[in-house]
Amino acid sequence: MFCNDFGTPGAKEFAISLDTPEQAVRFQQRLVNRFIRAHAQADPVRPGQLHVTIIGAGATGTELAAELHRTTRQVVAYGLDRIDAEKDLKITLVEAAERILPVVPTRVAEGATRLLHGLGIDVRTQARVTEVQQDGVRLADGDFIPSELVVWAAGVKRPDLFKNFGGLEASRSNQLVVTPMLQTTRDPDVFAIGDCACLINPGETRPVPPRAQAASQQSTHLVKQLKRRLDGKTLQPFVYRDFGSLVSLSEYSTIGNLMGFLTGKGFMIEGYFARVMYRSLYRMHQMALFGAWRVILETIASALTRRTQPRVKLH
Repeated sequence: MFCNDFGTPGAKEFAISLDTPEQAVRFQQRLVNRFIRAHAQADPVRPGQLHVTIIGAGATGTELAAELHRTTRQVVAYGLDRIDAEKDLKITLVEAAERILPVVPTRVAEGATRLLHGLGIDVRTQARVTEVQQDGVRLADGDFIPSELVVWAAGVKRPDLFKNFGGLEASRSNQLVVTPMLQTTRDPDVFAIGDCACLINPGETRPVPPRAQAASQQSTHLVKQLKRRLDGKTLQPFVYRDFGSLVSLSEYSTIGNLMGFLTGKGFMIEGYFARVMYRSLYRMHQMALFGAWRVILETIASALTRRTQPRVKLH
């Protein structure tokens, strides 16, 4: 998937996406360089010079806002004493929807919002961006947010290859439209799952969200259905089940909800237990990709070297 800037003027020129490791490194280098320049310059820090505006308050944007709050203060602690972290640094999180984290339960979003407000992060909802400029972001209501660093984390789209992929039906975001059997609508011999598939559960109006747990459930279901197909049996429909969401807000907190594991209904989790769950799920994803032994060895190595590594990479 790639970042979707919806054709917003200036987005490609002045905003940084985080689709690839190279883009993440580019943003990290630009952030550190601006802090060093602000410390070395003779003039006071100008408005917007050390402001970061994050457009899009999904999981990526929200987690990034909390992580940047921690990281920027650690950067200043590396001898950049001419920068006042509370006065010169500002992080603004912009979301067009009514609340941040639109695809997670309201209680999770409200808890994350309270924590971000407590950190002094400016959270703006129902705010649509109309233009990204070199020195800031223009909103639809006419407001202007001074910011020389802009991250675009709003919306995703699939490669344009899927627009007319073998004559198959595609959605506006370039996903292949599939039936409950995970078959494409125009060719039952072609199946699609995960982020490239657009599926709407029966009785719902919005597509299944492009999340890891959706792709995992679909892949497990499809393996069984392909066996049934080869055996000449009738295919069974797929129904997505939301098992909950976890949002990691840097080292400040982790917040989320679990659906039906213990009580048969959703319940909130936060703090240490939520962080353990988050890290456990992350390790499970790594094991699926790299195997158990590699993940175990990397986890041990990371624990042993954690105290000898710098908290912030300055190059």
